[in-house]
Order: sequence, then structure tokens, then C-alpha cells
Amino acid sequence: MVKKQTAVGNASSLTQFSESLTTAYQSYVKNVKNNKQLLLIDSFLAFLVALGVLQFIFVLVIRDNFPFNAFLSGFVLCVGQFVLLVSLRLQLNSPFKGISKPRAFGEFVIASLILHFISLHFIN
Repeated sequence: MVKKQTAVGNASSLTQFSESLTTAYQSYVKNVKNNKQLLLIDSFLAFLVALGVLQFIFVLVIRDNFPFNAFLSGFVLCVGQFVLLVSLRLQLNSPFKGISKPRAFGEFVIASLILHFISLHFIN
């Protein structure tokens, strides 16, 4: 009898999880539908995740860490750019006191340039 209750509990948990995912996706589409900036940022975020996963799989496949500085620099660059882009998305999406949209974008550009400069010098 305990196993039947567990199976029913798992099924209801799975249904609730599926419903919550559907609700979250519908809310996301409703919020981002008319905002081209957020769509562009989200697509770039997805690209950075795919690029980071691709780099990690490449290192696993070749089973060699000869250009380890290059891999580490590229992977850290993907993660760092992802974090900076999420920060920009948060600043553009929700109101921040004292931070205008052009200022948020300017800070993002400067931080990205610094990140790329450090990454470039780490390779050498």
C-alpha cells in the first residue's frame, strides 16, 4: 500500500512540476514578447552556454590539456560574459534607482572590454 501512495505522489509531483514549467514559460514569453533587447540578450546567453559546453566537451574528447591556458581563458571568458550579460539583463528589465539604461549598457561594455583584455593576457 505504501508503494501505491509513493507512485501516486510521484505522479502528482511530476504533474505539478510540468505545470510550473509551463506557467514559467508562458510568463517568460509574455514578458519578453515585445522587448527585442531582452530577446537578443537571451539568445546571446544561450549561445554562451552552448559555447562553454562545446569547449568542455572538446577538452574531454581530446583528453589532453596541452593548450590549457587557452581552454581556461575561453571557458572563464564564457562564464564571465554570461554573468555580465545577466547583470545587464537585470538592469534593463527591472528599474534600478540611479542607473539609466545607457549607463547600464556603458558599464557592460567597459566590463566586457576589461574581461577580454585580462583573458587575452592570460593566454600569453
